[in-house]
Amino acid sequence: MKVILTQEVKGRGGEGDVVDVARGFAVNYLFPRKMAIEATPGNLKQLELRVHNIRTREGARINDAQSIADKLEGASVTIEAKVGDEGRLFGSVTAQMIGVAIGEQLDVDIDRRKMDIHGTIKEVGEHTVSVQVYRDVKADVIVKVVPEGGLIIHEPTTAEEIVAQVEAEEAIAEEAESEVSETADEVVVVAGDEGEEAAE
Repeated sequence: MKVILTQEVKGRGGEGDVVDVARGFAVNYLFPRKMAIEATPGNLKQLELRVHNIRTREGARINDAQSIADKLEGASVTIEAKVGDEGRLFGSVTAQMIGVAIGEQLDVDIDRRKMDIHGTIKEVGEHTVSVQVYRDVKADVIVKVVPEGGLIIHEPTTAEEIVAQVEAEEAIAEEAESEVSETADEVVVVAGDEGEEAAE
């Protein structure tokens, strides 16, 4: 049965696409949810009149999706989990947990059903998760699983953050060198005082 999709249907197409589906799928799923209409001659004629607007909306959706994908690609989120022997987790890290972490740490809302975890995450460490932002627009996010209560280190992701981190490390190193130098001066002074007392 031919239908016209009125919105994206995973694995089928996007708004305005004319696709073949099983009649039962159309009648029992697509039509009640207003995700498609039957591809009658009248509806196809209407589609021709609306195709420009549909393509404009689709282009905007793809551009928005690409912006989100660019933000997500290579970014990392950290998730704390209960860990047993040899770094094995009690349970596993779920798509729901990853979705919450991405929302809180990267400020991006992702549908957990559009994630590919590539199996099951049951160990601490870094894991790559593929996120389908929209249709063919995807991004890989690094999920860092750490022991519950463990130290979470925010990895710098922008040039400004990297520069700030380097400057902070240099300042700490200079301060440490200064303290070592002052301590050495004090030792010399104390040793000098003791020598004078011995001479007396």
